[in-house]
Amino acid sequence: MVLWPLSKLYGLAVAVRNMLFDRGILKQHSFDIPVVVVGNIAVGGTGKTPHTEYIVEQLSEQYSIAVLSRGYKRRTKGFVAATPDSTPDEIGDEPTQIYRRFAGKVPVVVCEDRVKGIRTIRSRFPEVNMVVLDDAFQHRYVKPSAAVVLVEFGKPPYRDSLLPLGRLREPQTGLNRADIVVVTKCPAEAKPMDYREFKENLNLYPYQKLFFSRYRYMPALPIFAERAIAAPTLQSMRPGDILLSLTGIANPLPFVRFLRRSGAKVKILKFDDHHRFTMADMELIKEKFRKFSGRKYIITTEKDAIRLEKLSFFPEELKPFIFYLPIHVEMIQASAPHSSLDEAILQTLRENSNQTQQVNC
Repeated sequence: MVLWPLSKLYGLAVAVRNMLFDRGILKQHSFDIPVVVVGNIAVGGTGKTPHTEYIVEQLSEQYSIAVLSRGYKRRTKGFVAATPDSTPDEIGDEPTQIYRRFAGKVPVVVCEDRVKGIRTIRSRFPEVNMVVLDDAFQHRYVKPSAAVVLVEFGKPPYRDSLLPLGRLREPQTGLNRADIVVVTKCPAEAKPMDYREFKENLNLYPYQKLFFSRYRYMPALPIFAERAIAAPTLQSMRPGDILLSLTGIANPLPFVRFLRRSGAKVKILKFDDHHRFTMADMELIKEKFRKFSGRKYIITTEKDAIRLEKLSFFPEELKPFIFYLPIHVEMIQASAPHSSLDEAILQTLRENSNQTQQVNC
């Protein structure tokens, strides 16, 4: 298989890079405020943005927080701070979503150079005393005060391979650098033996903390409120109703599963992650939607809604029927009874701060 040797070469390059950081040949930068990194060791949608939002919500009473992201697939360069007028093209999908989730009360900035980004935050937002980095576990130039790494329930790393043969950015041993591991997108039907399998196969150290989480979908909201019909209530769907699932995310399966639980007929229209919708896409959506009869709706994700609402060419005839489902992260407390996730992060910050003070002494 041609991908096997490529995967080995990729793994060698990752190992050499990590060794250079571990030995101090490549320099890590520390800061005088806590830096919480949220990331993963696999490509695809493990839920970094919703978990970043969850962490900010949980810690915002103790800290004045700023969120820093690279702004994946944005069309700008350098340091950019989000404003009410920012678009996904300017700062990226996820930063736009995070900024709107907190109604502008949390500074959200993008910068491909995370070290420069944190330094600029310190000068531009002097009130900030914690930075949360979205998707920066492999960006090792920043030394995290606490590293939270996400693993997707349906795609465990111990059953995966390195790129390009599999989905792993680095081998499972990369989890050794994590302070906290969260297994995300746990289905409602997961059994105790499923959780036990992760605990046994992730091979975490005793000091590492393990949590499990799932998504809680909130009631549907209109993308175009001024044109929308009454929002659908999924609990009241009838067998003849039709939901068109419109997604441009890495893994829409949990979203589709949730829609199917409504009892309505679910039709699927899936695009690639971070897809930039075109006029041709809109024609395709219109064509499919027109074929449906009876009660029908278009349901999309919160991330997709960010992009769709900015389209000047979004069809007027579809605006009354398109809604999105906001999501919130819900920790499964029984899987980690020793503490909540925010308590685990705070404990990690205290422990790492004490270690730093001892080294300096």
